[in-house]
Amino acid sequence: MTDDHAPLPAEETCRMLVRSARTAALATADRAKDSWPYASLVETACDHASRPIMLLSDLADHTKNFAADPRVSLLFDGTAGLAAPLTGARATLQGRIEKLGDDDTALQQRYLARHPGAADYAGFGDFNFYRVMPDRFHLVAGFGRIHWIDANAVLFDTAESAALGDHEPDIVDHMNADHADAVDLYAAMLMDAPGTGWRMTGIDPEGADLGRDGRSLRLPFDHAVHDAESARAMLVRLVKTARNGKKPTGSAT
Repeated sequence: MTDDHAPLPAEETCRMLVRSARTAALATADRAKDSWPYASLVETACDHASRPIMLLSDLADHTKNFAADPRVSLLFDGTAGLAAPLTGARATLQGRIEKLGDDDTALQQRYLARHPGAADYAGFGDFNFYRVMPDRFHLVAGFGRIHWIDANAVLFDTAESAALGDHEPDIVDHMNADHADAVDLYAAMLMDAPGTGWRMTGIDPEGADLGRDGRSLRLPFDHAVHDAESARAMLVRLVKTARNGKKPTGSAT
């Protein structure tokens, strides 16, 4: 695993913030008030490249705003739990938002796996899935770590990992149905989140996402995986790593 004390490169920090987030602040240009900035809270997921996905209502002001001007910003905040929040990492993404097509079912399912409560209204006619196509990122990660970064340097190149995307639903279903103990073990021993009932909600080339009771955990891989076989090998190795660690009280086995 990576050294917790060594800061990630700026590009990887931005990508980690997007991949880890459950929510973000969405800023749009207010179409009713001379394009004044308008910010709102939204729930997010992302695709394998780390482009944000959202499920939004047509009735919301932000949706009406970006219908007139598709330029948006999203603020991803990684400072939760810090005694001094301004020392933590946060990234602003600037880009253009676009509606997903009805055939983008894999992306829709990635979102719903992360936010299962959204399934109650995902089928409503006035709700639609959207993806933001980033243009650039602004990272603030503590004193002296402030960067503008072109989106191409942040987004993960998925050219070699299409096979993993094709098999993601099967991998996730298999882990939750047949290896729920391993998912709990990842949470307890590798992410200091003991307890049972964790579920895998997604897997991408750089890591896996776990969820329980409205909380998400990000399990990073120490190298990229590109297909079902390499993902399986990584998940098996992480079980062995977890079993060799100190077991927190109340964790699953």
